[in-house]
Amino acid sequence: MNSRKKILNSLLILTSLIGYLEWPNNHGFLFQLQYELLFGSARDIKNFLHPAIFFPMTGELILIYTLFQKIPGRILTFIGMACIAVLMIILLIVGVAASNLKIAGSSIPFFVTAFFILKFNFKKNKETPS
Repeated sequence: MNSRKKILNSLLILTSLIGYLEWPNNHGFLFQLQYELLFGSARDIKNFLHPAIFFPMTGELILIYTLFQKIPGRILTFIGMACIAVLMIILLIVGVAASNLKIAGSSIPFFVTAFFILKFNFKKNKETPS
């Protein structure tokens, strides 16, 4: 049961990284953009304080922390998921509004994984007969 939570949290992190952004003369997946922020030439603390960067990266760090817990905490999972969901909702709205299937579609795996996490965490524990 705990391994399922860790697998779902891992999937949530991975699906958040495949979010796709596109703007004039530039485009990229979130993992590419985060790599550039962390290790690129424009490393500046001000970049991390922008809400569109701060909340999703905080959510990813929280979810990474849950992977090292013996039993991943439900509350921490939900907080991490909510932090990342802020950006993924924006991507979905922008993708739908701009009729850009790449942007809108890149957020769908995250929401599918989030659905399964919610379903798994709120499912009633059925005792198996001994």
